[in-house]
Amino acid sequence: QVQLVESGGGFVQAGGSLRLSCAASGSISSLKAMNWYRQAPGKQRELVATDLRGSSTHYADSVKGRFTISRDNAKNTVYLQMNSLKPEDTAVYYCNAVSDIWSTNYWGQGTQVTVSS
Repeated sequence: QVQLVESGGGFVQAGGSLRLSCAASGSISSLKAMNWYRQAPGKQRELVATDLRGSSTHYADSVKGRFTISRDNAKNTVYLQMNSLKPEDTAVYYCNAVSDIWSTNYWGQGTQVTVSS
């Protein structure tokens, strides 16, 4: 069982930056993937960024070049650095972990990001 706690959300003006953190209750080094999703009001949850065991990263086209996912295995924490934020980035951001065995999904409670124009 993995518990995830996000932090770092808030209110920022367009063009600003935020860094989200996702602290895991256990080791993240053995997890298959760590992901950041987001869900805007009235929209489906979408995958924003993926870190595959720290060996590769992938991004949604809408955030490519602006967002960076990274991990610190020693702190069991994953980060999402968000730069050049746009109003359309406004959403609740969720941390997700996928276990190596059975591909079990674990979710955090979410953190709100609001970008004003």
